[in-house]
Amino acid sequence: MANPFEEPDAQYTVLRNEENQHSLWPAFAPAPDGWTVVHGPGHREECMTYIRENWVELRPRSVTEFVTAQAGT
Repeated sequence: MANPFEEPDAQYTVLRNEENQHSLWPAFAPAPDGWTVVHGPGHREECMTYIRENWVELRPRSVTEFVTAQAGT
């Protein structure tokens, strides 16, 4: 069986968790607990473009908030 994350013609969704991390996810599979669909379904490249354009801060949200708070003290 082929890897469902690498099928260029398959349908995918983009998931995001509370830490603002994004994930490419096969559209046929339900989102795991703690993740929300924020884009799709769409083709792999469309979803990857969404991730590149919207997940610009790669640090988890809690880390970003901590660093920002430390810089302000």
